[in-house]
Amino acid sequence: MIPAIEKATLQEINALQEEKLHETLAYLNEKSPYYKALFEREKIDIREIRTIADLQRIPTTSKTDLQLDNDAFFCVPMHEIIDYATTSGTLGNPVTFGLTDKDLDRLAYNEAISFACAGIKKGDVVQLMTTLDRRFMAGLAYFLGLRKLGAGVIRVGAGIPELQWDSILKYNPKYLIAVPSFLLKMIEYAENNGIDYNASSVKGVICIGESLRNQDFSATVLAEKITSKWNLQLFSTYASTEMSTAFTECEYFQGGHQHPELIITEVLDDNNNLVADGESGELTITTLGVEAMPLLRFKTGDIVRLHTSACPCGKNTFRVGPVVGRKQHMIKYKGTTLYPPAMHDLLTYFEGVQSHVIEISSNEVGTDEILIKIASNQPSEELLNQIKDHFRAKLRVSPKVEFVAKDILNNVIFAAQSRKPITFIDKRV
Repeated sequence: MIPAIEKATLQEINALQEEKLHETLAYLNEKSPYYKALFEREKIDIREIRTIADLQRIPTTSKTDLQLDNDAFFCVPMHEIIDYATTSGTLGNPVTFGLTDKDLDRLAYNEAISFACAGIKKGDVVQLMTTLDRRFMAGLAYFLGLRKLGAGVIRVGAGIPELQWDSILKYNPKYLIAVPSFLLKMIEYAENNGIDYNASSVKGVICIGESLRNQDFSATVLAEKITSKWNLQLFSTYASTEMSTAFTECEYFQGGHQHPELIITEVLDDNNNLVADGESGELTITTLGVEAMPLLRFKTGDIVRLHTSACPCGKNTFRVGPVVGRKQHMIKYKGTTLYPPAMHDLLTYFEGVQSHVIEISSNEVGTDEILIKIASNQPSEELLNQIKDHFRAKLRVSPKVEFVAKDILNNVIFAAQSRKPITFIDKRV
């Protein structure tokens, strides 16, 4: 189910994107209160935006814009909204996204071709280990995409290793969709209960929420820790509610492939200029074919690198590399720039670390401080020193580390109001 456009020439891909861009601009100018006002205020004649390069003439959209003027982004009356989703906002309150019937069809198509990119086929059985409730778009998207692809779906939901293994042993799924760190808990449960996980039906996992690759596409500590025990293929997929589109790895694990009929991607520097080829910047997207709430030059907040070299799989699409970090989560610590994903991965290295939370705060002189709270079944001064030494060796700095009771830390990580585990807390003002 790989679209022909993804193996077309770069010129053909560009021509298709520009055609769809013209359609999107006309639609926004007619239907979107927010963008219609933006075009008038900035004196933008959309007829003069002919190429993707011309997008530079249009201001970017931020998550704060969505939060301050949420309703103005809707292009359809509310009675046409079929599904409501929310995503966290920069100012505290969540941002509401609505999807029409057409948007749900598009979402299903996006996930179907994304799963096909990772090798999932019609008739395969897939165990879904994420929530479908709590206004969470991803779980619904996965279900719709697998259904469209013709795969069987086991809707187990998040957590509970015993229930996950019960379903695996009963229904024999070939693939899982899961947060990768949870696979370590699956391995631990299997080892404690005599389950031969390498003899199970599971051959691959579509992994969400945590990085599997370093910037050179080598495996992270987390990925190595999983595959050193469980003989699996781990595929990264990257998406967000705002994009309504996923970037998923193929079997060559060289970044998430773009679907050019669904999204336009730019990578921008701090001045909203395109970065040079191969450099990192903020992923900025324009959705194509979205009906209820299309976005134009939306800055995702994620720092990434685009890869344009040929992929052995035969697709000629851009590929999005591993997320370096969230722009708003960048930390300047003792002269070194850090992002949480690198620290999360380093902590995975230690068997004695059962769970952790990274807290960032500002000290009295306004610079960043890092406190890592750790739950361990073998707390010791030696473990603390090993962690600090490992940080110095890999990141050149050593943060403050302290032990916390597991039940107390779990109440923070698995907060009742959160749809995802909380392992990073930013207390900076």
